[in-house]
Amino acid sequence: MSDAWQDMADGVRLCSRIWTPPGDGPWPVLLMRQPYGRAIASTVTYAHPRWYAGHGYAVVVQDVRGRGDSEGQFRGFPQEAADGSATLAWLRRQPWCNGRIGSYGFSYQGLTQLLLADPEHLPDALAPAMCGLEEGPHWACSGGAHWWALGLGWGLQLAAQGCRRRGDSAGWQRIRRSLEDGSFLREGPSLLEQLDPDGMARRWLGSDPADADPWPSHEPPAALWRRPMLLIGGWHDPHLAGVLQLWQRARAAGGSPWLRIGAWSHLHWHGGIDALQLAFFNQHLKGQPEPQPGPPLLLQNLGDQRWQPHSPEQGSGQRWGLASNGLAAVDSQEGQLLEPSPAGNGAAAVVLVHDPWRPLPGRGGPLGLDAGPVERGDLDQRTDVACFSGAAATAPMELLGQPQLLIQAAADQPGFDLCVALSVLGVEGGVRQLSSGVARFLGEACLEPQPRIVALQPLLLTLAPGERLRLSIGLAAWPQIAVNPGDGSLPRGGSGPDHRTITVALQLAGAELSIQPMVGAN
Repeated sequence: MSDAWQDMADGVRLCSRIWTPPGDGPWPVLLMRQPYGRAIASTVTYAHPRWYAGHGYAVVVQDVRGRGDSEGQFRGFPQEAADGSATLAWLRRQPWCNGRIGSYGFSYQGLTQLLLADPEHLPDALAPAMCGLEEGPHWACSGGAHWWALGLGWGLQLAAQGCRRRGDSAGWQRIRRSLEDGSFLREGPSLLEQLDPDGMARRWLGSDPADADPWPSHEPPAALWRRPMLLIGGWHDPHLAGVLQLWQRARAAGGSPWLRIGAWSHLHWHGGIDALQLAFFNQHLKGQPEPQPGPPLLLQNLGDQRWQPHSPEQGSGQRWGLASNGLAAVDSQEGQLLEPSPAGNGAAAVVLVHDPWRPLPGRGGPLGLDAGPVERGDLDQRTDVACFSGAAATAPMELLGQPQLLIQAAADQPGFDLCVALSVLGVEGGVRQLSSGVARFLGEACLEPQPRIVALQPLLLTLAPGERLRLSIGLAAWPQIAVNPGDGSLPRGGSGPDHRTITVALQLAGAELSIQPMVGAN
């Protein structure tokens, strides 16, 4: 292991840590470019670089500009295209590099593989995980709502590293305490303003999710789409929409990307993908096709955990209507999911009241600090949650695609949220939430009954005989998203003294839960 410095065209030097196999090179290279300190090397999800070096690769982990020991100012995504291309050119000039380069990494490290400025210097194979090209829907917001807890937590992590670089130990400690005691959920915006005023997270949280102008979309070189690509996503990861778009765009450009979507959250991969990734790079950087790593498309079933060769363009297409005598929010067993009927499943309305003093908590899913499948039976007992349960499955029933709720709703205030969860009621009891989604509505149109759509996180799930599906509808998901004040303004945090009680009437006539394809067919 050694460190090396790379001189950039503007005089800034970037620092990389290098692990090499035993013996004499040259070797193929695996590159990761990341902002969290090269020594960590994303070992929260990946095997240590020594493992890859032991399989015949020189591994290079670089501190991006303005992070770790690299010089310069950290400017986030926009800085990476020029630096990434320069790094690839620099690596190919090194005597220990045989000219073949693969790139890997997740989240920020996933996007650095795609942001390149020079089409002459591209990786020969790449494995972006849990990332996307659009800063709005792939990094910062869903359904018109900011990722509140996630966005603040990530932004403060980067801000703390900035404090460390400039020797501001007091600022670092303030951030650390706020994350440990939970006060960051309210104080985070102020901390970002003071300690990282130019950071991406502060810009994102200060932008309106409904306004397209502040949300950049990044574009890789066209030739990159046709390079061998291994795309990694998780059913409980907030960046899944970005991964699915990458897969779709690569195919549309003539590429043949591999895709794996596991029952994973952003940080927990339950055994990892290192063996698969090694097989992928062995095939495309060393010409070693054996052992075969499986079919190009594999999705992990959230029910029985099997890996299945499904395409995101497929969809199981189920549809259910919603029925209740008006007590679905009082009795969690009263509301029903039924096969749609031409005559409708019941015209009763269900009324929900959001009390800002006790907003409904968000739990699990892609946006939770406790991301993943969670038990939510206690939440469904609340009277500000309407529950609709299906009949017990008589045979295994597969759900594949993106759940979507269509329902007519009106509020008595010019602002409300719909926060929806899809769960499995077990044969032995329990309510296991597996998918969730949010949608935010602001303005005078909230006062009129209108069709509202809530898109949930995609899934692959097989219901076992005796299990039942449940749809839960609430009006908040704090702190996953900010609490809606009900006055038409953009929510900016938790409940405050000016937050209004919000009453929402859900009209069940014509309401439908459907399973749509995750992506459109090419």
